[in-house]
Amino acid sequence: MARKVKVNADACIGCGACAAVYADVFTINDEGKSEVVADPAEEIVDDVIATCPVAAIEEE
Repeated sequence: MARKVKVNADACIGCGACAAVYADVFTINDEGKSEVVADPAEEIVDDVIATCPVAAIEEE
């Protein structure tokens, strides 16, 4: 089964680090928060999660 990530919007501070590093996976929405636009490749899920300085990216 593919590993997926989600963004905890309450924890997200909208710094944009995830979208800067993984633009194919994240975007910044109209509220200034990150949101997932595509599932990351399975081999980078741990790196994607580690990108967030406030641990707002979680595995589903």
